[in-house]
Amino acid sequence: MSLADLRKEYTLAGLDEHGLDPDPIQQLKKWVEQAVEVVPEPNAMVLATADKSGQPSARVVLLKGIDERGLTFFTNYESRKARELTENPRAAMVFYWAPLERQVCLSGQVSKVSREESESYFRSRPRGNRLGAWASRQSQVVRSRAELEERMREFEARYPGDDIPLPEFWGGYLLAPSKIEFWQGRPNRLHDRFQYTKDRANHWRLERLSP
Repeated sequence: MSLADLRKEYTLAGLDEHGLDPDPIQQLKKWVEQAVEVVPEPNAMVLATADKSGQPSARVVLLKGIDERGLTFFTNYESRKARELTENPRAAMVFYWAPLERQVCLSGQVSKVSREESESYFRSRPRGNRLGAWASRQSQVVRSRAELEERMREFEARYPGDDIPLPEFWGGYLLAPSKIEFWQGRPNRLHDRFQYTKDRANHWRLERLSP
């Protein structure tokens, strides 16, 4: 069977404006909570960035917070995504929850969170993950797996206990969305799509989009 022959009908649910929260952040929280029940790693999302020339790149990262400000994730500040966000501080995110036949697309401005917020999250991570943040020169060429594991042993020896400081090159980002789209699969590819767009007065406008 070729890829062109693959077909799936979406039949689980519909979506209309009367069932949507007027605040898209609250609506997203509801969908994430529902995804937690049925989707492995429901906080996994595609993060798309672009450099100053417009060359895009994308990867899967993990959402670590949602609040009235937007969505938070954490990474190495010397990674490719971080370098691109320095050059072009706008990004897009996509969640796809196949068991629910749902997708959410967001875009907006990105900024670093405070050092205090990064430290608070860093302390909550398992010890090995914190050491891994020190050991990995994210996005840089490494000669071998052995070199990476040797760096990990070096930091295990440097920080033998649980008191592992936050690296200066590691922390969080906040995407403040200006546009959020909720997508619910429907039969015959007549999907339900609703887009929230923030206006200049910071009010959200809700519109249905053609599939």
